[in-house]
Amino acid sequence: MRKFIRHPSDIPIHYNLGKTAKFTKEHLKDIGHGGLSFRSRVCLKTGKIIIIQIKIHNPGIKAKGVVEWCNSMNNGYEIGVSFDDEQTEFAVRMVEQACYIEHYKRDVLINEGRILSGEEAAIEWVEKNAADFPR
Repeated sequence: MRKFIRHPSDIPIHYNLGKTAKFTKEHLKDIGHGGLSFRSRVCLKTGKIIIIQIKIHNPGIKAKGVVEWCNSMNNGYEIGVSFDDEQTEFAVRMVEQACYIEHYKRDVLINEGRILSGEEAAIEWVEKNAADFPR
C-alpha cells in the first residue's frame, strides 16, 4: 500500500500572461500549499503575473498568480506559481481533490472494471484517502 497519495500530473492547465486573449495549454505537475507547478515548453520570467485556468469540472477555476520560479528540465521547463489569497488557495485545493477523484474513478475502471459516478468515486476516495490527504 502506498504511504502517500500520488499527485495528479496529467491534468490539463491553461495559462495566459495577459498580453493576449489566447491561453496556452500545458499539464499540471503538482499542487501544494499556496501554489502549483506545471510543465511548459517555454521558460516564463519570474515575477510575471499569470492567469491560470483549470477546467476539470464546470465551471473550473480561473486564478491570478505570480511566476515564482522556472527550472529547466528534459524537453522544457517546470514553472512554479504562487497565489496570495486564501480564496484562490482554497479553490486550487478543491481542484486538487477533484483531480484525485477523477484518477481514482479511472483506476477503479481499469483495475476493477467498475464504473463509478462522480459522487460514488468521491465517497470511496474520501473513505480511503482523506486521512492521507495533505492538509
